[in-house]
Amino acid sequence: MHNEPIQTDVGKSGGPQFREAFERLLQIVIDGLRHGHFRCTISSSIGKGNRRELMIEAGKSDKFTIPEEELPR
Repeated sequence: MHNEPIQTDVGKSGGPQFREAFERLLQIVIDGLRHGHFRCTISSSIGKGNRRELMIEAGKSDKFTIPEEELPR
């Protein structure tokens, strides 16, 4: 684990793909909690050009490709 402080405003930082992925994940959790139960799988890999490929599976799948320079710091 990293010893970096936790960012509380992470949804407002980063590039457009990161923000879109973060908002989708937040919506999945909120919808699941309202429904009462849900299952969600999140996986990530590093693709071409050091881009992060984020896959969120929760009933349907969403894939986001996030350039490294757009990750929040």
